[in-house]
Amino acid sequence: MSRDKQHRIYIIGAGIAGTAIAREIMDKGIFGTVAAFLDDDAAKIGKKILGTPVLGPIDDVLPVLGNKQEDEALIAMPGAQRSVLKNIYFSLKSVGFRRIRILPTVSQILDGDAHLIQTKEVDPVDILPREPVTLNLSEALAYLRGKRVLITGAGGSIGSELARQLLSGGVQRLYLFGHGENSIYETERELRLLQKEGVGEKAAIVPVIGELQDRDFMRYILKKLKADVVFHCAAHKHVPLMEENPVEAIKNNVFGTKNIVDAAHEAGTERFVLVSTDKAVEPVSVYGCSKRIAEEIVLSSSGSSCAYMVVRFGNVLGSRGSILPLFKKQILTGGPVTITSKNASRFFMTIPEAASLILKAGGVTEKGALFVLEMGEPIRIVDLAEQLIRFYGFVPYEDIKIEYIGLRPGEKEEEKLIASNECFESTPYPGILKVARMGSSALDITSLLDRLYPVCFPVEGKYELFRNRDFLKSVLTEYFEHYRVFSNNFGG
Repeated sequence: MSRDKQHRIYIIGAGIAGTAIAREIMDKGIFGTVAAFLDDDAAKIGKKILGTPVLGPIDDVLPVLGNKQEDEALIAMPGAQRSVLKNIYFSLKSVGFRRIRILPTVSQILDGDAHLIQTKEVDPVDILPREPVTLNLSEALAYLRGKRVLITGAGGSIGSELARQLLSGGVQRLYLFGHGENSIYETERELRLLQKEGVGEKAAIVPVIGELQDRDFMRYILKKLKADVVFHCAAHKHVPLMEENPVEAIKNNVFGTKNIVDAAHEAGTERFVLVSTDKAVEPVSVYGCSKRIAEEIVLSSSGSSCAYMVVRFGNVLGSRGSILPLFKKQILTGGPVTITSKNASRFFMTIPEAASLILKAGGVTEKGALFVLEMGEPIRIVDLAEQLIRFYGFVPYEDIKIEYIGLRPGEKEEEKLIASNECFESTPYPGILKVARMGSSALDITSLLDRLYPVCFPVEGKYELFRNRDFLKSVLTEYFEHYRVFSNNFGG
């Protein structure tokens, strides 16, 4: 934000969150001057809050404001529907505002406790049509109060968002685990800055650099940290890339998961939550197979004292590996936007929504449960591309072309949240469904791991199998019918 004290800021939304932001701007006195609140509530229009007038209705007053190219608009309506935010954003753009910021969704704002540092530039994710599930985050995090919580993959999109929300959960210690020092450093730095600015409660933040594939280290570190709860988010996730590096996908996603599951059991961890994916459902890719095996590792461990569970969901909007950053780059360089298939569709939800529901599901008392987050209806990728092109002020097909490049190895046109031998069961928790299996999962996890192990690690007498990707794929085709069919069709 600007440090010009004469910089004028219009706050859209004269509620609790907007008032909190205005008070902080006034107290700090370095970011500018709150020129006015804008609101559609007739009961507020004409009054003053903190000595600042409330103007409205919003669409009526926007055209008559001052130098909108130099002034800033800050949308402070964390509970508003996406359609409302979308209309406000495009109204601000249409009258000339170039600086527009927004507060995050209600899931990240506890009891109106909004802070200036939480504001950010408006992103397409903030105004896309999907309405996120909202829940009382204070209640959802109650089971974590006073606990030591470890997040693997804490530098990733989901892991870092879990960490942000856990700042408000009253945890005693928050362990940020990952093998990428830069991403863990960035997450730790952001969390400490959030704490400094008054976000959340006091919690000790401990970065831990380590490798899931190192079994001895995982046993050592889990015992040393004495984590009560583990959220296992770390995984290699890029589908085509894992098709090119199948051994590494299995080594990391399967045996890395096995290492931390076993280590958590030995260390006396109370709860273990695996973050999974819809690509584990009737998988056709090495990545999908690896996550399906990881699910079974966790679910088959439910007989121990630790409450193991799996939370499965689809794509998240705006993650580093998602299509939105790619589309943005393609649009801002003049296109074309590339899509695999005209009929391709995916389940989507926002990163904050997914993280909130993962945290909520982690508090369910049932052991060995497989949960699926309610994703709504799947969204066609081409529809998403068209909306994004319009967001950046262009006309689809005229200004920015859309090209279809065909499905890549390991990709489906459509994803499913449950397999043909699974069904949904309702739960008392909004946005969370339980998955029940009909009959056996038909996955002999012990035998499968025994066969995969010498591919990933040198074993005396089986050196010919080490890093043998052909053997690896042949094993996967035996255990996963859909992978076998898909692999044959692609000539794999």
